[in-house]
Amino acid sequence: MGTTARTADRLLDAVQAGVTIYDLGRRLTVGMPQSPNHPAFGLTLPRRHGDMVRADGGSAANDLLVMGTHVGTHVDALAHVSQDGRLHGGADAAAAQVGGRFDELGVHTVAPMVRRGVLLDVPATLGLDSCEAGYEITPADLDATVSRQGTPVGAGDVVLIRSGWGRLFDHEDRNHYIGKDSGVPGVGADGATWLAQRGVHAAGADTIAFECLPPGKGHSTLPAHRILLVEHGIYLIETMALEELARDEVHEFTFVMAPLPLYGATGSPVRPLAVVSRG
Repeated sequence: MGTTARTADRLLDAVQAGVTIYDLGRRLTVGMPQSPNHPAFGLTLPRRHGDMVRADGGSAANDLLVMGTHVGTHVDALAHVSQDGRLHGGADAAAAQVGGRFDELGVHTVAPMVRRGVLLDVPATLGLDSCEAGYEITPADLDATVSRQGTPVGAGDVVLIRSGWGRLFDHEDRNHYIGKDSGVPGVGADGATWLAQRGVHAAGADTIAFECLPPGKGHSTLPAHRILLVEHGIYLIETMALEELARDEVHEFTFVMAPLPLYGATGSPVRPLAVVSRG
């Protein structure tokens, strides 16, 4: 009786041995909190069961989806932000968007990510449940978190910064999470420079704008976006669900994420995963 040979695949072996998967994406629902700068999420049923019934009794329903590409958990492509009329690499922003799409730096150019992921749980380092509204996470906070967790950040990593603000995502008043008046915690220019100096591939957070929003300032200035997207070509992932990772003290994992191949778009909804071997 013959045997079937197969090429050994360590990743497949690890999966078959058992993994725990953490879903880092938010559920997309009508009325969920989001940046006021982007088209809201809407979902309708233009065709319902019973509108048309086949001869055998079968019926089908389908949906119409309308939403901005920076709503819910999403990734920012390098085309998303310009500075002084220039995109990452010096491309002219006005010329790049002729035709209504970005051929060179659109989200279709963001390759699927399977990389080392690191959660930096800043509130745990500070002895808090959550950073205060408008709190700027400093390089000293990041260094202290790396030291406490024993998770150095290296080139090519995907670094997820927990502020604890994500706990407000499901608050009955969506304005709490948006934080227009109160401000929202996150890294500022110095924290973004800290990430860039370590050569990270992407950075994510549990807030709608990734970076610190001072009270009452809204999105008037976004220096971390400039430093990371424009100056260093580092992707940003926003509105992430990081509470389960923090609860289980999972600070290092395999990070998996793939944007939708929306040709020429400035961003894409995503459903990132943190995968950990049970062994």
